[in-house]
Amino acid sequence: MKITTVKMVTRAVCTCSLMFTSLWLAAQPAASRQHILVDVSHGQIFWFDPAVPTDKKADQVERIKYLNGELVKNATALNADVSYTKGKLTPATLSKTDVLFIHIPSAQYDADEVKAIQQYVQKGGALLLVMDADYWSTLEQANVNDILRPYNIQFGKDSPIEQSGGRAKASAVVSKDLSIPYHGARQLTGGTPFCYSIQSEEYPFASFTTVKNGGKIIAMGEGMVSLYMTSWEGVNNYQCSEFMGDAFRWLLK
Repeated sequence: MKITTVKMVTRAVCTCSLMFTSLWLAAQPAASRQHILVDVSHGQIFWFDPAVPTDKKADQVERIKYLNGELVKNATALNADVSYTKGKLTPATLSKTDVLFIHIPSAQYDADEVKAIQQYVQKGGALLLVMDADYWSTLEQANVNDILRPYNIQFGKDSPIEQSGGRAKASAVVSKDLSIPYHGARQLTGGTPFCYSIQSEEYPFASFTTVKNGGKIIAMGEGMVSLYMTSWEGVNNYQCSEFMGDAFRWLLK
């Protein structure tokens, strides 16, 4: 009789405890999601808003869907969402943005946009800015160096190393060495380098930096990893998703 009574009391206590825990959890505010904003308003070569009807060819449409899908996977794992901007970049546009993603633009950012992006970073915002070799977009077409100038990072001419294969070294950005695609790139100076051709570390093609008030920048002179190109010239296991996940994780901290 005593054992049964103890069991009944124990069950009652456990039930009350579970009910209290459930009510407490329900009362807690949901973790706020962070926001990744993709710029598609400056002649981007590869990224387009997948929600907008497009006149692109079928294979281009499939690529756009693939890119967005992979980006959303990375974002979701970090409790973030993804949106696209097709208009001018303004302080209002950037006010609710945690990461601004600019990928191979081929048009100029006007003076107001340059100022807005710089102010956004200086107030703690994060920027992922990707360029590539002149084949895709030149520095005359896209004045990205104007954006980066206050942070002592600058894109330069095309790298003399054209052989395929790259790697990201373990750093504040990536948690371990990663194999990433590379096939020609734009040289980059400044910041802390962390991505190289497998041929040499003489010409790094990606670097990162932090600025006052917590702003962060990753600049890349090669676009294949940010296009989630896991296969290239006989290699089929490039770690693109791992790289991008780590990059966004660092930017969103």
